[in-house]
Amino acid sequence: MIHHLRGILINKNPPFLVIEVQGVGYEVEAPLSTFATLPDAQTEVKILTYFVVREDAQILYGFSSEAERRLFKTLIKVNGVGPKLALSILSAMDLQTFVQCVHEHNITQLTRISGVGKKTAERLVVEMQDKLAEFGDVAESEFSLASTGKAALTQGLVTPVEDAISALIALGYKPQEASRRVHAIEEKGLSSEMLIRKALQG
Repeated sequence: MIHHLRGILINKNPPFLVIEVQGVGYEVEAPLSTFATLPDAQTEVKILTYFVVREDAQILYGFSSEAERRLFKTLIKVNGVGPKLALSILSAMDLQTFVQCVHEHNITQLTRISGVGKKTAERLVVEMQDKLAEFGDVAESEFSLASTGKAALTQGLVTPVEDAISALIALGYKPQEASRRVHAIEEKGLSSEMLIRKALQG
């Protein structure tokens, strides 16, 4: 297993980032919670990873913290939750909110996440109840994006709206749907990160 990568951040365009390690560029898929912690491009970065081998692909997933990676590994063990949906969950809400939803059996809020239907939300509540205890206080210390003050998600796009639409398209939305979701919640002053989160929850 590839435990982590340390190298130069070449590019970041959610959900993909590229890290060059000794001349080799690794493409990594990561949730928005990880992108919120990334430095500017051409800066050294360390990303924890989880390597998935399928018949048709080999995919490297990246995370900014061990707790984030552990939650991803726990989520993909839930029946009906694959890596793509686990990334959507991590992108749509921080751990503190997710823990609260599970403990309060808040099916409604969970189903606002793209790809999470009622049955999947119910399985998340049932199967994650006991597993979330192992994360202790990380809900407050490692996953609260609102208080991190970290860099914006991506660089170089003209506006946060365009940035958010581009990210949703990369996550699998059709361009028209991505545009509709972002413009439906567009508010002056919102960062691309907040627009994406709101769009994913809409």
